[in-house]
Amino acid sequence: MSQFIFTILLLLTQPVWAQDDEGAKPPPQQLFDRGRLLATGGVSQVEGAGGGGLSTWALITGYGSRDAIGANAHYTFVGTSDFHLNTGGVAVGLFDRVELSYARVAFNTRDAGAKLGLGRGFTFHENVYGAKLKLFGDAIFDQDRWWPQVSIGVQHKTNDRGAIIRAIGGKSDKGTDYYISASKMFLSPGLLVNATLRQTKANQFGILGFGGDKSNAYHTEFEGAVALLLSKRFAIGADYRTKPSNLSFAREQNAFDVFAAFFLNKHLSATVAYVGLGDIALQGRQNGVYISLQAGL
Repeated sequence: MSQFIFTILLLLTQPVWAQDDEGAKPPPQQLFDRGRLLATGGVSQVEGAGGGGLSTWALITGYGSRDAIGANAHYTFVGTSDFHLNTGGVAVGLFDRVELSYARVAFNTRDAGAKLGLGRGFTFHENVYGAKLKLFGDAIFDQDRWWPQVSIGVQHKTNDRGAIIRAIGGKSDKGTDYYISASKMFLSPGLLVNATLRQTKANQFGILGFGGDKSNAYHTEFEGAVALLLSKRFAIGADYRTKPSNLSFAREQNAFDVFAAFFLNKHLSATVAYVGLGDIALQGRQNGVYISLQAGL
């Protein structure tokens, strides 16, 4: 009897993959396998999705393969002559198919707040909840095919300054953006190209609300990006993003950045950029520095 019990305990404590009659199976897949190539997870764009600094890419965030999960957290600072923007958030990539993200944005008006009658340092806060779904293609592994990786996504945004938004002509402190992105990686030169079409009512990415006295309709806006890998750890590139101009009191202009990103490993990356956000709230062109840190599993 004791020998029988010992045999049963031995069988129960064996890994499942070692009990197959046809031979040993490989160990179970790790939950966070980091199976994708370094830098292919991109960085966290200003609204929390995987992409460049300003543009959203079709790539799913993180380094998880199609059998695993990838996750990261980010902090981003943008400083211009009159405003500061801070954003922090988390994102999860599920099986290289679905991405879920959240970002908290704080837009500090600094001295411009006093000029605008809001008070020095008056701050707008915005929550951004995002979801992205890869439809088809693989930007990295489909090198022998012409089509890109294509994803669709949504970002729901809420702002805590509804009274101010309505006072300047905005229609709502809540809004939802919809987008479709296409990304293609050319491994030989190490070049990534991305194009995104976004349906949006957002004023200054939603910081000044959604819709306005000039227009409360959805507008189709463009986001483009190129990134060149100079080595497996270092990339340079640029983003360009168009924006609607819905408010009569201040004309909104398009935004761009020129960036350099360093990928220390699959857990940590840093991005530095020169950014131009155009004229914001009649305070002149807002050019400055963009700094972002991302840590992931």
